[in-house]
Amino acid sequence: MLESLNDLLPQMQCGQCSFNGCRPYAEAIIAGEADINQCPPSGDVGIAKIAAFLNVPAKPLNSQFGEHKPRSVAVIDEAQCIGCVKCIAACPVDAIVGAAKWMHTIITTECTGCELCIAPCPVDCITMLPLKNPEFSPSNLRAKQRYLARQQRKEMEALEKTERLRQQKARLLAN
Repeated sequence: MLESLNDLLPQMQCGQCSFNGCRPYAEAIIAGEADINQCPPSGDVGIAKIAAFLNVPAKPLNSQFGEHKPRSVAVIDEAQCIGCVKCIAACPVDAIVGAAKWMHTIITTECTGCELCIAPCPVDCITMLPLKNPEFSPSNLRAKQRYLARQQRKEMEALEKTERLRQQKARLLAN
């Protein structure tokens, strides 16, 4: 049931619902800790799908969590980008490419429009533009796959860092 409910959500991982991603929000709905109308990206159509799935009455989007907007995509003004990598770290689906001190760019076909890259940008070079062709936005399944792949990569990086620190400590103690 959890996975089916999670699959109904837009997989933007934007946090607008007050939860740290779509799956935690789905878990909270099932646990009775969240209402079905807290996801602005879902809008009334998505909320109606959730209501039908749970066999409960539909209700309008709770405006406390934001407003439903048309799908959009992040765009970086490449002339202003300083290559700080803060947007890369913020993107939940790895839709931003670049390197430190180099210009970054958005993979527009993978950007979910979550807007999480905007706030950390120190030079305000990221804007959101409405998608002209919504069929070029990633599907919920594709966005979910990219999010899960990023989560796995981050876990591996953390394990590798822990292991490197353990080895450094062991070398220091051996000397």
